[in-house]
Amino acid sequence: MKLAGTNSDQARVDWVAKALMSIPNGYRILDAGAGELRLKPYCAHLDYVSQDFCQYEGKGDGNALQTGAWDTTRIDIVSNIVSIPVPDESFDVVLCSEVLEHIPDPVAAIKEFARILKPGGTLLVTAPFCSLTHFAPYHFASGLNRYWYEEHLPAMGININQITPNGNWFEFVGQELSRARLVSRTYSSVFFGWLMLAASIPLRMMLSMLSKKDRGSSELLCYGYMVCAQKSLILSGSAQA
Repeated sequence: MKLAGTNSDQARVDWVAKALMSIPNGYRILDAGAGELRLKPYCAHLDYVSQDFCQYEGKGDGNALQTGAWDTTRIDIVSNIVSIPVPDESFDVVLCSEVLEHIPDPVAAIKEFARILKPGGTLLVTAPFCSLTHFAPYHFASGLNRYWYEEHLPAMGININQITPNGNWFEFVGQELSRARLVSRTYSSVFFGWLMLAASIPLRMMLSMLSKKDRGSSELLCYGYMVCAQKSLILSGSAQA
């Protein structure tokens, strides 16, 4: 039996890969906040351009979760994500995956995506609903609820086609239980961390069974949301402002 809390990353990557495969060959795509270009292989049929601010190097301020190393030397456009030096309507697609929680003003980022997208262009976004502090000091929100997208994207002239939750309450709790040893080792007791890990296994098995019978607990909590949206062909006056 697969323990609850093990499929967050793969489910998100699979969703992005499937969405990208539906984009016609040769379309120009911007991977905004591309980091180490993890999603570039799924864009082989597209005219791929990457952007990142290239200030995170893996150690950050040393607090909470850090990667240790982070290589952004292959980024095409080095800039602030809310001010990307390209003309209006430059891209057919903008992809922004697991980035919005690292932006002080994510609404400004959406506004910039609306500017650089062609009319009818596609916006693909994934971001946590809830996350631990990571990449500090570049972590400004634990995540975004679906209502954030429903409030801000239409106001920018971007129509939402799909909002898909990644995981559910049971899976999220299982994920956090899987971190018991790491968190205990780092912030409390190594010994009790091992005990916590052992105790968590039957709990995660129970959560996995509950997750299979889930009836919409993602409305309470999930790993995050995956959004597919489209820029309007004709913008309203408020969206153009």
